[in-house]
Amino acid sequence: MADIPIQKNSEPPVSVGRFTINPLIGTEDSAGGGNTNTFQMRTFGYNTLDAVPKYDHYANSYLPGQSKTVRPTLAHLHTLMMPSPGGLKYPRPDPGQENPKPEAEDEESNAKAAEEPVRFGWIKGVMIRCMLNIWGVILYLRLPWITAQAGIALTWLIIFMSVTVTSITGLSISAISTNGKVKSGGTYFLISRSLGPELGGSIGLIFAFANAVAVAMHTVGFAETVRDLLKEYNSTIVDPTNDIRIVGVITVTVLLGISLAGMEWEAKAQVLFFIVIMISFINYLVGTVIPATPEKQAKGFYGYRADIFAENFVPKWRGADGSFFGMFSIFFPSATGILAGANISGDLKDPAVAIPKGTMSAIFWTTVSYLVISATIGSCVIRDASGNLNDTYSGSGYCEGLGCDYGWNFTDCANKQDCEYGLINYYQCMSLVSGFGPLITAGIFGATLSSALACLVSAPKVFQCLCKDNLYPGIGFFGKGYGKNNEPIRGYLLTYIIAVGFILIGELNAIAPIISNFFLCSYALINFSCFHASITNAPGWRPSFQYYNKWASLFGAIISVVIMFLLTWWAALIAVGIVIFLLAYVLYKKPEVNWGSSVQAGSYNMALSYAVGLNEVEDHVKNYRPQCLVLTGAPNTRPALVDFVGTFTKKLCLMVCGNVIMGSSHQDMKEEVVTDRHVNWLNRRKIKSFYSGVVANDLRSGVQTLMQATGLGKIKPNVLVMGFKKNWQSDHPRNINNYIGIIHDAFDFNFGLCILRIKDGLDMSKYVQAHVSPIFNTANNIIGNGGGGRVDPTTLVAEQQLNSIFQSSQEKKTVDIYWLFDDGGLTVLIPYLLSRKKRWSKCKFRVFVGGQLDKLEEERKAMNDLLSKFRLGFREINVLPDINQKPRPEHMKRFEDLISPYRLHDGLRDEAYISEMRKDCPWKISDEELRINKAKSTRQVRLNEILLDYSRDAALIVMTMPIARTKSCPSSLYMAWLETISQDLRAPVLFVRGNQESVLTFYCQ
Repeated sequence: MADIPIQKNSEPPVSVGRFTINPLIGTEDSAGGGNTNTFQMRTFGYNTLDAVPKYDHYANSYLPGQSKTVRPTLAHLHTLMMPSPGGLKYPRPDPGQENPKPEAEDEESNAKAAEEPVRFGWIKGVMIRCMLNIWGVILYLRLPWITAQAGIALTWLIIFMSVTVTSITGLSISAISTNGKVKSGGTYFLISRSLGPELGGSIGLIFAFANAVAVAMHTVGFAETVRDLLKEYNSTIVDPTNDIRIVGVITVTVLLGISLAGMEWEAKAQVLFFIVIMISFINYLVGTVIPATPEKQAKGFYGYRADIFAENFVPKWRGADGSFFGMFSIFFPSATGILAGANISGDLKDPAVAIPKGTMSAIFWTTVSYLVISATIGSCVIRDASGNLNDTYSGSGYCEGLGCDYGWNFTDCANKQDCEYGLINYYQCMSLVSGFGPLITAGIFGATLSSALACLVSAPKVFQCLCKDNLYPGIGFFGKGYGKNNEPIRGYLLTYIIAVGFILIGELNAIAPIISNFFLCSYALINFSCFHASITNAPGWRPSFQYYNKWASLFGAIISVVIMFLLTWWAALIAVGIVIFLLAYVLYKKPEVNWGSSVQAGSYNMALSYAVGLNEVEDHVKNYRPQCLVLTGAPNTRPALVDFVGTFTKKLCLMVCGNVIMGSSHQDMKEEVVTDRHVNWLNRRKIKSFYSGVVANDLRSGVQTLMQATGLGKIKPNVLVMGFKKNWQSDHPRNINNYIGIIHDAFDFNFGLCILRIKDGLDMSKYVQAHVSPIFNTANNIIGNGGGGRVDPTTLVAEQQLNSIFQSSQEKKTVDIYWLFDDGGLTVLIPYLLSRKKRWSKCKFRVFVGGQLDKLEEERKAMNDLLSKFRLGFREINVLPDINQKPRPEHMKRFEDLISPYRLHDGLRDEAYISEMRKDCPWKISDEELRINKAKSTRQVRLNEILLDYSRDAALIVMTMPIARTKSCPSSLYMAWLETISQDLRAPVLFVRGNQESVLTFYCQ
């Protein structure tokens, strides 16, 4: 720990968060003692800046009125804290860290403290809500009919199959909801934070829409029941169709009023509905043991009978839907609704406890209710009954069926299959069996209205979270919250409008299957989220709920998709199509959010696995790729260099932008190396590249570090790309020596080398919104073409994108390739990669080679055959017979003037002076070195003349770079060669030199 000595002081310490301001040494007093103030914290009984673990150090938000305490930074603990007149500095949060925001604070009034919101426990908030949403009209009106069709045995199988899917989904959502703090947004929040915004956003939108339309469905179910009651009493409002619309609109308006009154009133209404449904259940069970009246017997109810149970135990299919999967498709929607509690996760006291406990309890009790009702009603009611009190049986005459044993003859209507009553014909069998029929009707009302109310609350809550994440345009308006519970009133109104629209349309039969498939999409993705998070083995996947299995979750995801197509295949295709469309939009938009999804963890696992797997694969020339380490400095200061290399490496090769920060390794230097700012700039420019920065004492040692340390396994650079040092004549010769030394180092490390020169230079530092950092000497910044101020790190993210010549299409110009020496093929491979890109595809690629005047055709044919075997597509071959001619005298004179300041002139000096100069100025050119390299120097001057003759209007000139021997060619002479070759050219010049190993082959193995 970074300990601070304890000193006695009479002044009381002042507390600031976890830290304590203790004036150990005060300012100068009358006694003349000089003291300073310091910050300290009492930890384990002594003073230290180090902090003990605390919740605030890990929380991203805080409650209004609370002070936010922060963990001391590594710099404060690691570096020496020197006293200053103002005292030791109080540790401040990392500037790059997001400012924490109050959780319950209103968006527009940060000063006003919010009231304590209403929060619900697991029973009232989740279990009751889920049970009400699971129960519906199918329980009352279709479960008896399904029991008659499929029999008790297969009905139980259908129930268990449906519950298996919902139970697995319940376990998955329990695991996800206990893996960290859950906020509002329900299903959308859980999926999006697990699988990322792409799938989460698409599911969130369709799930919110499905809930909105489900409000209309449940409301229409209620309205139809009201209409049927009116018809029994020969009373209508207008006509049967419009009666449904009128009752439906009035009902959904009342439900909206309950929702707008607040979650507390909505919860009270749900409890009321729950009580009504429980009373209807008790009423039904009591009715099964009450002796049947003759009227009930005529309709098929006789109380518990073993032979009725045996008869109804086996299936008896009738009608178009008379099949196992037909019954399954009708029943399965009644098992859904398990997400009702999770959808209001923001209104729960402890979602991590309430969601697992309440959801699984709701699944268990609703399953018990389905099993009990199917078994009891299948033991009391026969399949066919006429309802006619005159159809009694006294023992004489022909009689067929179970009714004969109880004194009733339903043979006639049973054979014709036109009986009005009985388990298979009469949907209101639960009312028939119950002790008091109107209570079952009240239960139907409670089930439909509670489901409608739950959906009316769920849709805006989910949609509000989606709006705040801003994944789709034009929806942010509906995300604003009001009141102490942050109620999405605008979302409520939108849901109301959608529901009223579908109620007025009235044709919900075609929409219902699509909605069911939307819910199943959510189930599939919840299960897949749990499986994917488990299979990636991410350290961040630590759910406190342990009763789940990743393979069961995968099975749940697969079976959910299968059920989608079993229910309605065309609706499944529509649902999948909508999900894919919304997914594609978010992928295209690429929202700037990072939620630590399992997709990110999976991508890391795959990348790591493949990278390690490459170690077992031997290199082959067919798989060679120019993997470039580009000495860009800060990438935004040399956009042309970045754009050029990014063009031929995009989606094909490794590209790493290297930055050498020269100076001592203190904190300000380290901030320059921070990756995020530069990577953000590259991403905005759509350059697929990594960034690597190092701190070094000088440029050459930093580049040596980059060449040796950059990369991972086989994924490492093999080509060094750098800018031409344009200011070499005005810069200190020592920097020239370092620059040429980098070239020699690249060859020593077996790298290929590329040097790019453009007429106006590469360095755009002076055009970028930046200032010169006082800790750097701008003369040392020689990566690229030298000079230029350093970029202010705080403005790197916000600066404008500068254009470069390589961002536009090159039209129908020429790319001239001077493959003068065989470097392994890198000189022609890079232009070939450029020819595959759209910007360069219209260019004409010409290859120039050296040759002899008397063998022009022979050498042209030989080169054409070689290039055709390489399948590069270069058709125009030019042989240069005059490459060895003497250059013009004025050009030679210009070259001699260029190197004159760097000559040693040792022929006129004594040997001791020459030896001392060679030691202190190794870049000096001796007369002997000039004589040895005279032929090469003359060739470089001649090459410049050839380039001016043949390639004056080219879009790009690619030339094999000459190599100089380290002991016989000083750096200044080598630099003069490169300057001479490329001077006075309008076109960009790319010097290329491979490492003399083949990068091209014409063999297939």
